[in-house]
Amino acid sequence: MAGPSSAPRPLPGSVDQVVALLSEGDYVADRSLATALFLALRLARPLFLEGEAGVGKTEVAKVLARTLGRKLLRLQCYEGLDLASAAYEWNYSRQMLEIRVAEAAHDMDRASIEHDLFSERFLVKRPLLQALEPDPAGAPVLLIDEIDRTDEPFEAFLLEVLSDYQLTIPEIGPVSAAAPPLVVITSNRTREVHDALKRRCFYAWIDYPDAERELAILRVKVPQAAEQLSRQVVGFVQRLRARDLFKLPGVAETIDWTQALMELDRRSLDPATVDATLGVLLKYQDDIARIRGQAAGEILDAATRAPGAS
Repeated sequence: MAGPSSAPRPLPGSVDQVVALLSEGDYVADRSLATALFLALRLARPLFLEGEAGVGKTEVAKVLARTLGRKLLRLQCYEGLDLASAAYEWNYSRQMLEIRVAEAAHDMDRASIEHDLFSERFLVKRPLLQALEPDPAGAPVLLIDEIDRTDEPFEAFLLEVLSDYQLTIPEIGPVSAAAPPLVVITSNRTREVHDALKRRCFYAWIDYPDAERELAILRVKVPQAAEQLSRQVVGFVQRLRARDLFKLPGVAETIDWTQALMELDRRSLDPATVDATLGVLLKYQDDIARIRGQAAGEILDAATRAPGAS
């Protein structure tokens, strides 16, 4: 990370530089994602990333912050998320204490007290407000993670922040960013996000990677894995995603499974190991029961017989 006195690292000046920047952070991106990210950075627009869970949406923001040396501000969304948790709230206990101190000192100038109580020193800043503050290392990366978990009123509140990079606090007035934060919004598409919010963003869909890119990801994330094991894992997972399962494994599960196999000192896959470790790859018992045994053996046999798998 950049130190307090460091000059901000410049934003990438081309799509190729974005690919290199992500690669520097061990993120293997395809050209379409790199292009969307480049345009979002250059034109100061939020980047809206959709895709299944575990395909690397959140990691984009983390890598961006790490490679650019910027602060990462993460707003994890959930049902019922409100203004106090997302943007700001007043420190009511400190305000009450200030009132009692003023009463004890017989200093009860109401206008002065009211002005002081709603000043910045009593303001508890949350990620959306923190993202608007200047930073010597450059504008922070604001990650609004899993926006589809919130409700429409919260989306409506976000419109001001994403349109003008400002937030209005009734007691203080509008707070504007000196430099727009680098905003990444993710969604697992459990529900549709309103068009008004999407229109303010550039959009990219992150799909499951093809076999070549997934193998490249494993080589970066688990470089100590044997080549034969990595190829078999990728072949197995790629074929598994063609099955009718409740939840298909993402790239995160591919990485976890490979690391787990390494802990078991495996250099190649065998049916017994696959059955024993399916819980790392699949997260629902119905899916595990559907694959374990004969189905896993068939998938493994096809993955092992594929060119380059062994």
